[in-house]
Amino acid sequence: MISVTCALIFNDQKVLAVRRSQSMPLAGFWEFPGGKIEEGETAESCIIREIQEELGIIIELSDLLPSSEYTYSPEKVIRLIPFSAKIVSGEIQLHEHDQLCWLGTNELFEVTWAAADIPIVRFLEENWESITQNLNQRKNVG
Repeated sequence: MISVTCALIFNDQKVLAVRRSQSMPLAGFWEFPGGKIEEGETAESCIIREIQEELGIIIELSDLLPSSEYTYSPEKVIRLIPFSAKIVSGEIQLHEHDQLCWLGTNELFEVTWAAADIPIVRFLEENWESITQNLNQRKNVG
């Protein structure tokens, strides 16, 4: 199983989604930004590193949200570990993705999500209010 982190980055009651570029597998599908956990790395340090590498921003983590598993093939099973987060510094620059958008609670399914992200999108849709409230009240988890 491949452990992958992702960040649900919120700003002004919207969450960031990014589209996979043509040079990536699953090109054209939308996802929450993140990446694979490297050996010896915690999920928290991984997501902070990945967001800095992919988007050029520093984030502050709020909550660890329920993970989901998705089987793309027998050899490729993904465990997706999501965190809610907010930007603390920097301007978003796309280094691996080709498009971004900010989605409100009623806009979540206006993009075509990568299959592994769909359970997290559904969880977000059902728990939007509590996740965004915690984001504004909590300090760092890591």
